[in-house]
Amino acid sequence: MRKYFAVKALFTAVIAALLVSCGGGGNEYTTTSRGTGWDVTGKNGGFELNTKYKEQATGPGLVFIEGGTFTMGRVKDDPMHDWNNTPNQQHVQSFYIDETEVTNGMYLEMLDWVKTVFPPEDEEYRKIYDGVVPDTLVWRNRLGYNEEMTKNYLRHPAYQNYPVVGVSWVQAVEYADWRTDRVNELILNQEGYTAKDALANQEAGSTFNTETYLNAPTLTYGGDDEKLRGGKRSQSLEKKKTAKAAKTGDGTGEASGLYVTRKDGIILPAYRLPTEAEWEYAALANVGNREYNAIRGRKKYPWDGQYTRSGKRTTRGDHLANFKQGDGDYGGVAGWSDDGADITAPVKFYSPNDFGVYEMAGNVSEWVADVYRPIVDDEFNDFNYYRGNQYTKNKIGPDGMIAVVSTDSIPYDTLSNGKTIARALPGQIQQQPVDENETYLRTNFDRSDNRDFRDGDAQSTKYFDSKDALRDANKRMYNSPQHSVEADSIGKLDRQYDSSNSRTTLINNQVRVYKGGSWRDRAYWLDPATRRFYPQDMASDDIGFRCAMSRVGSKAKKTKRARN
Repeated sequence: MRKYFAVKALFTAVIAALLVSCGGGGNEYTTTSRGTGWDVTGKNGGFELNTKYKEQATGPGLVFIEGGTFTMGRVKDDPMHDWNNTPNQQHVQSFYIDETEVTNGMYLEMLDWVKTVFPPEDEEYRKIYDGVVPDTLVWRNRLGYNEEMTKNYLRHPAYQNYPVVGVSWVQAVEYADWRTDRVNELILNQEGYTAKDALANQEAGSTFNTETYLNAPTLTYGGDDEKLRGGKRSQSLEKKKTAKAAKTGDGTGEASGLYVTRKDGIILPAYRLPTEAEWEYAALANVGNREYNAIRGRKKYPWDGQYTRSGKRTTRGDHLANFKQGDGDYGGVAGWSDDGADITAPVKFYSPNDFGVYEMAGNVSEWVADVYRPIVDDEFNDFNYYRGNQYTKNKIGPDGMIAVVSTDSIPYDTLSNGKTIARALPGQIQQQPVDENETYLRTNFDRSDNRDFRDGDAQSTKYFDSKDALRDANKRMYNSPQHSVEADSIGKLDRQYDSSNSRTTLINNQVRVYKGGSWRDRAYWLDPATRRFYPQDMASDDIGFRCAMSRVGSKAKKTKRARN
């Protein structure tokens, strides 16, 4: 009998081992190639894969959102008669989104970094700092007294945990780019790849950029080798190389593993603005009314129910978001404030939704990545929907190397409101539109700029047979005003205002979607399906933003629960 059980146990162990070796675990990583059987741990200088990788780490401030299918668009009525949020079914991949809106304190951190690295008292860098400072004049009202908000809202410590406002879409994108670099720079420093003091005493010509590090690491920090390879891990690898050379006499080449690459899985994907589909999906949080693979009814707000007031015994009657309840009513009467605020409220003031994300309704509306169009073209695409793709590639210089922006080649743009911003900062890789080398005979894309695709390009207008349709202001699909601002050699602005009375719309490729109701809005706008647009280079006192990050790898962090 004992022999029988011993044989049975051995048989079970062998079968289990075979299942694992055949990939039965799905995400199991092995130390030998599934294709050739060769070792893939990099021993003896061979091919190397990260066989210990588990899953993407959650970046600072982010919450994981498991992707899925949802109905994007209107739930109930359309009293605005915009006809711009017709219901359509979309699928969103898993991603991460900020737990709260970006606060004044978070934004001030970037301002301090920019001011330190690109001091505005230096004429060469003044436009860089001026270009990222929020517009505090958004608080002014011709028939209202808000001067203390103009002076204090951004910088006073009383407001450091309030959502930042006065930030244009362009500035929000710049913040996300800056945040990406600072987070990944810290990761490399903590992992011991860069010098301990690499985070301090940065100068304009020696800053860190994630894409530059991944594509041309020796150009990072302005080529400062002490910063780039001065960490404990890098020094340890160099010592091993030196010791090996002393034994074998082979002192050629560089120690391997000095620089992190994408295949190491250490560098996080970029922070960015969420797409409209991602934002609406995260706001609805249908995970709270899910039963197996079905949704029990559609939600009107980020919380359950059809009302904006709490039904819980301890908070009954209190509003669940910060919004305008009626004419002249921004927060109830003295001694009993319905929503606890009159302007914005501190982040995490209200309860989170079922994804654990705060203030997806009320407080401030939020920029999303998309260019605005009245329709969502679900007939062409229903997976990770996004309008705004402008494909670029790294520019290669005359020397055949990647071209990096230097302190004397900073590109600037003059916005329609006359403000000047830096399009790229020193240390970043110069970009150029993709060309025929990338688009020829492709079926998935055929151009660099896709903002007009199927809704604004020549093929989608009634003048589709005219090659000059897009150039002719009277034949464009969206006949919006064409203002222009140019700066001369001494910096004087030449503003050309389009005063034509034949314009029929404000829609063009420079207007972006913003979502969610704000402290200035009525309850209708708290519905995540509602959508509005605003010029990307302008700001408001009721529009803020939060960042997102793509999820790489598995869709879920854990397997489905048992059905029974």
